[in-house]
Amino acid sequence: MTEKISFTLRESPVARWVALVLLASTMFFAYMFIDVLAPLSTMLEQNLKWSPDTFGTVAGSEYFLNVFVFFLIFAGIILDKMGVRFTAILSGIVMVAGASIKLYGVSELFNNGGFGYEFFNSFWVDFPGSAKVASIGFAIFGCGVEMAGVTVSKGIVKWFKGKELALAMGLEMAIARLGVFAVFRLSPVLAASGMISRSVGVVTLFLLIGLLTFIIYFFLDKKLETQDKNATEQADPEEEFKISDLKAIFTSKTFLIVAGLCVLFYSAIFPFQKFATGMLESRLNMTTSEASSLFSYFPIGAMILTPLLGWFIDNRGKGASMLMIGSMLLVICHLIFALTPTAYFTFGIALTAIIILGISFSLVPAALWPSVPKLVDNRVLGSAYSIIFWIQNIGLMLTPIVIGWALKASNPGVAEQIAGGEIAKYNYAVPMFIFAGLGVIAFILGIWLKSEDKKKGYGLELPNVKK
Repeated sequence: MTEKISFTLRESPVARWVALVLLASTMFFAYMFIDVLAPLSTMLEQNLKWSPDTFGTVAGSEYFLNVFVFFLIFAGIILDKMGVRFTAILSGIVMVAGASIKLYGVSELFNNGGFGYEFFNSFWVDFPGSAKVASIGFAIFGCGVEMAGVTVSKGIVKWFKGKELALAMGLEMAIARLGVFAVFRLSPVLAASGMISRSVGVVTLFLLIGLLTFIIYFFLDKKLETQDKNATEQADPEEEFKISDLKAIFTSKTFLIVAGLCVLFYSAIFPFQKFATGMLESRLNMTTSEASSLFSYFPIGAMILTPLLGWFIDNRGKGASMLMIGSMLLVICHLIFALTPTAYFTFGIALTAIIILGISFSLVPAALWPSVPKLVDNRVLGSAYSIIFWIQNIGLMLTPIVIGWALKASNPGVAEQIAGGEIAKYNYAVPMFIFAGLGVIAFILGIWLKSEDKKKGYGLELPNVKK
């Protein structure tokens, strides 16, 4: 009997990589939607009267339900109880539903007096009704995309554990970041002549394609389960997930260090993406399209390097060291933006900082996510990822709100000038110092993590491939 099931789809390189492409394709479209409005902050300020703090609040709303309703914790439990297939389909449906609501909020249909317009503009008048509806939709989408992220991570572990795990995760992240590159290039073009809803609408349609790839993955994964009786969804009773298992995660010092490093690092990356186009517009006197095109080079470096670094970690190790180096490069990037005088801040300087950020964004994720299975049991892996994502979401929710407030507070009167049609520029020094500070703390946690690994032998510096 053992011989009959010894060769499964997991042992087939073609099947493994097809599964990866299906999972990563959905995340490609999801990452496009996350940043579809990021290159359009100036247009939003002019057309929909979204000030920097309004824009920051909408950006942070993506994580509201995950943080305050603990949806991500529930998502991890659903994943560990119901399996990768069910959770993937559910996450895809939730993403499409939330995206559709956000699309309605920024559409001409709503803003020309459509359903709910009077109601959403009747309270909290400093926060436009379009921003309120967009925030509701983005919060629902956020539940779906974070659930999808957790599910994809566990799905990759399921197919690649003991094999090319870091390489597979690196390739998934590379494909997802190609979505960032694509949307920074595509969104300003689609939104030309003020058609913000066109950008959001096209990317919402892409999410429907992402749901379809999850459905195709469903059948491939089901075939694997019929072959492999030891798959996660059919573990022996003593290995099944129990709620009490969460205690071991929350009481693990090393796990919490990893989670802390994760939230600090990503809080200095993803929120920065929301403000980067506006910053480059102000500092280099660029148009929205030019600034967005310049920043689009950021994910290119990550796309190229992350799979290579994943291969290196699989075969050579040094994951904890990469976390430290990546955090330090993050600090250097933001300090370049913060400290370079305007007279010396050129296209070349900006591109150099963006390249450094891309290298940083390759090192840390390539090392971080494959390290988690070394810290927790497989039966609680979904919950472990969801807890990290939940903690990360706290930072991703609060950081853009803080940055938007800091940008407006450190530039008194500028938002009013721009809203009134005047030509005015923001000084982004204070936000850049805040981002750099997050990187400094992440670097300190990286040192601590490496010390803990050396003491307790988790193997974070060891290769993933078992020979």
